[in-house]
Amino acid sequence: MKKLAICSIFVLCTCLSSVAWSYNVEMARSYAQLFSDVGGAGAGKALHFVTTEAFTDGINEGKEYVAIDIRTSAETQLFTLSLPNSLVIPTNQIFTPEKLKLIPTDKPVVIVCKSGARATAVGTSLRHIGFDNVYILKGGFQALASYYGPKQAYGKPAAPKK
Repeated sequence: MKKLAICSIFVLCTCLSSVAWSYNVEMARSYAQLFSDVGGAGAGKALHFVTTEAFTDGINEGKEYVAIDIRTSAETQLFTLSLPNSLVIPTNQIFTPEKLKLIPTDKPVVIVCKSGARATAVGTSLRHIGFDNVYILKGGFQALASYYGPKQAYGKPAAPKK
């Protein structure tokens, strides 16, 4: 009886481990292709990260970003983006057909959250499904709040002419 119990446990563990270790091979291949250029010093660029400095410089230069705040409605209740064309689409709604239709493909789109973690997941997923124009604000609102001040708000002074 003891041997039967041990054999049953072995069979059960073997079956459960095969389920736990299975994965979608085609999806893994598609992610391998998505991340094929990610490595070394250019990893951030390959992942489509944009720094707060590059983002604010782009705004000051008139670049037409469409920024999407993906935080929850509770998080956006007090403050959110005020840029022209900015959108508020919570993470749990962004992949619905109605919300995906709102994301332009002809302008750079910057995904923003509190710290950059959710934006990284959402931005990467959006690129994976075909939105090549999607970028991720590195560090999110936290980085933007610590970087942004009067110097950034009014643009950097012009470099002296030589």
